[in-house]
Amino acid sequence: MTDTIWPPDFTATRGAKYIVLVQSLRNAVRTGTLKQGTRLPPVRELAYELGITPGTVARAYKLAVEEGLVETTVGRGTYVTGARAVSDIPEPLINSGQPDMVNFRAAQVVNVGQSSAILAQLQELSADNSRQYFLYPTEETDRSAREAVVDWIGQGRAGRITADDVVLAMGAQNATIIALQSVLHGPAPIILTDELAYPGVRHAARLLRAKVIGVEMDEEGLRPDRLEHLLREHGAQALLTSAEAHSPTTTRTSLARRKEIVEIARRHQLQIIEDDCHCIWWEGRPAYREMCPELSWYISSLTKSVSSSLRFGFIVPPQGQTRLVRQVAQSSFYGLPQPIIDLGEALLRSGEAGNIRARVRSLINERVQDAVNCLGSWDISYNYDVSFIWLKLPQGWRGSSFVRACERAGIMLKAADEFALADGASPNAVRIGLSVDMEQGAFRAALTKMSDILTKPPSHADV
Repeated sequence: MTDTIWPPDFTATRGAKYIVLVQSLRNAVRTGTLKQGTRLPPVRELAYELGITPGTVARAYKLAVEEGLVETTVGRGTYVTGARAVSDIPEPLINSGQPDMVNFRAAQVVNVGQSSAILAQLQELSADNSRQYFLYPTEETDRSAREAVVDWIGQGRAGRITADDVVLAMGAQNATIIALQSVLHGPAPIILTDELAYPGVRHAARLLRAKVIGVEMDEEGLRPDRLEHLLREHGAQALLTSAEAHSPTTTRTSLARRKEIVEIARRHQLQIIEDDCHCIWWEGRPAYREMCPELSWYISSLTKSVSSSLRFGFIVPPQGQTRLVRQVAQSSFYGLPQPIIDLGEALLRSGEAGNIRARVRSLINERVQDAVNCLGSWDISYNYDVSFIWLKLPQGWRGSSFVRACERAGIMLKAADEFALADGASPNAVRIGLSVDMEQGAFRAALTKMSDILTKPPSHADV
């Protein structure tokens, strides 16, 4: 029975084997290989068969119980329940907060009163009777906005670009999908990405019927040796990465490391798609589009720095590909709505977008400092211009158990599991979003409560 469930090369699998074990269970339940009522092998028997430790199997069974895949009864064993269907529908990317809960799950823009500035711009636009809103948007009607985007990006960041190098999109996620649609081809396309990646990467790959493979990282970002190895082993058409502000770890890829990655990309003709949306303040490091304009894409938006509600994003494709990318975008949604084009341009040209970004940066700086003050005794990674921190959990805690403990205390977090790929490693860590809309005292109190929880790991956390 087990030969039809566990991967034949399981013993050679790298990373967190219990995650692979659970993924195999999920697949077997979904496909009907394991029927409701099927009895799974005892822990020690399966551990012996797969050549792994009983503790690994026990942890996998425990996680499967938590997901509703199986149930364990003392004296009877572990059985497939069928109580909760394993759905092919992924979790939504946008999750609303719950009443009376502090939502540290989100990494959206922080509230600095931008709503009033946006409303003021809308009022100015409504007073201009010369504006026409009854035809499709075109290259002519969005050109002025694209020129404003060029000024916003700044020269030296994504290369020497003009409005003709920019394509507008409905946020960075939409821009990423457009880029992948332009790049991927063949019956089984492969995307390489950071080993821990924003869930939107998996959603995009799923929509495009592409396989996504994680590239191991270290303190400087993607490991060039692992990137080269994966390219030789699997081949790939695109590398999707965030070099300036990686979510969830806050890692910033060093300039030396970026140069190594560019050299590899050129050798393998690999397209580099850089999602820069979490970077709210540029400090002069060139994006891949500046370093390798013939193969690299620059993607960003106003979502994290100005307003998450605008859905105003932009793409700078590699040299010579803008016409193709504009056609792909038009085939997808005809074009960004003209009122949003005009509003985005007005915010950029009036200076309001810059003013909002400066206030966002100032408040995020304060929030990060508060987080360092409250959680600095723990193993945290942070960047003063990034709206989240990365907390590596101390011994005795696992990501899922810590998230549940925080939920009981009225705090919502994202465990590392939510950023791990299906067959990838998942460290015992959580991402803590700092953009929650609350006053400073309550914000600090929630962080202090989290620190207190960390001092009291459950006795069963290492089982």
